Amino acid sequence: STTLPYTYKTLPSTLPPSSTGTAASAGEEKAQYVMSSSGHAAHPDEIIQSCKALQAYIQKVQDDADKELKAWEQSIAARDLAEKRRVAPGWLDSEARILEPERMNSSSEAQGNLMDVDVSSAEASGLKGTPVVVPRAEGDELDRAFGGLGINKN
Repeated sequence: STTLPYTYKTLPSTLPPSSTGTAASAGEEKAQYVMSSSGHAAHPDEIIQSCKALQAYIQKVQDDADKELKAWEQSIAARDLAEKRRVAPGWLDSEARILEPERMNSSSEAQGNLMDVDVSSAEASGLKGTPVVVPRAEGDELDRAFGGLGINKN
């Protein structure tokens, strides 16, 4: 008898299923001819179905996460509003504001400050008639600015 090598593998007694895609009868399941590297065999329809199931699961998880995030943001806003109402009760619920700037009377507007008058406005045209003192000499201008120092001019 002949000695067989250690790498010898016996052949199966049956032939493997056809990978050419022959039509299966109505009672049989579809041929699983797509092989993964791990050895798992599947039919393309099964792969598509599992991909759609995974996509639906991911969408459901995303929707749940969005709902949870929205609820979390609303709880933070409600907590902030509750804290503000605790600090100032009734202030947020009414339109009445305690601090409001006073309105100027129309009579006080007529007596406005000269510094507030816009030079290009008609009110400034009344200032054109006011006399402006023009200094005659540099010394007089300095005396007016700094006061008389008591220096005699000879």
